Amino acid sequence: MMAEGRMRTKLKSLLYHALLALLLALFLGPFFWLVSTSFKTDAAMFRLPPQWIPNPLTLDHYRAVFLRFPFLRYLGNTLIVVVCTTAGTLLSCSMAAYAFSRLRWPDRTLLFGLLLATMMIPYQVTSIPMFILFSELRWIDTFLPLTVPSFFGSAFFIFLLRQFFATLPEELLEAARLDGAGEWQIFYRVILPLSRPALVTVTIFTVLGAWNDFMGPLIYLTSESKRTLALGLAHLRGVQETEWGLLMAASLIMVLPAVLLFLFAQRFFIEGIALSGTKG
Repeated sequence: MMAEGRMRTKLKSLLYHALLALLLALFLGPFFWLVSTSFKTDAAMFRLPPQWIPNPLTLDHYRAVFLRFPFLRYLGNTLIVVVCTTAGTLLSCSMAAYAFSRLRWPDRTLLFGLLLATMMIPYQVTSIPMFILFSELRWIDTFLPLTVPSFFGSAFFIFLLRQFFATLPEELLEAARLDGAGEWQIFYRVILPLSRPALVTVTIFTVLGAWNDFMGPLIYLTSESKRTLALGLAHLRGVQETEWGLLMAASLIMVLPAVLLFLFAQRFFIEGIALSGTKG
């Protein structure tokens, strides 16, 4: 009976790992095809049966990314949006989260509930009023519509940071107050240093969101010189012909920073999500 039980356990483990391997292949298959195609010659891309390993291997598409595609200009535009958006999100959301989690003021719970309710409003509902507003402000074809809203907070990130701040011991704040620290000093000398995992989590979400954002630049940026990488890649697909090698190479270069960011910061990311909890 014990041997039969061990055999059943091993069989379940084998099936479990086989299922995981199948799912891994399904998720990594398109990415592997992207990498493979970026190193193929134009003739090898459409060869039947499909050729998974490039032969011959070429770097012509990567040279074309920097010679024929204004990659560096688009990269600079993207970095401007990413840096400003990340800075605005961290500043506004951390301050709002501290106010909702640690300060006592009238109707705090009611306003926090209203803040969470805004998460149920679809982006499509607010896009037209926002476009009219930015048009009246003469912000169209500038980076302001893509960056300024981040300085007014995000309901999801405020909620995430508020939940994390609420898990910090109240004794630390009381000790700081006894030493004469004000609320601003407590915020940036006590709360922020202890909240690095949650702040890193918000940073990863914000950076990836701004890096991959397509709808925002498509709506608000009209000139070619202000395009971001996501918008620039979309314009590589022509009406009659698409240079797939150039598109695959540029896409891989754009994807790699996001992958590396998550790999290097995944420990803080997982810790920040796990410790956010549901307190309060």
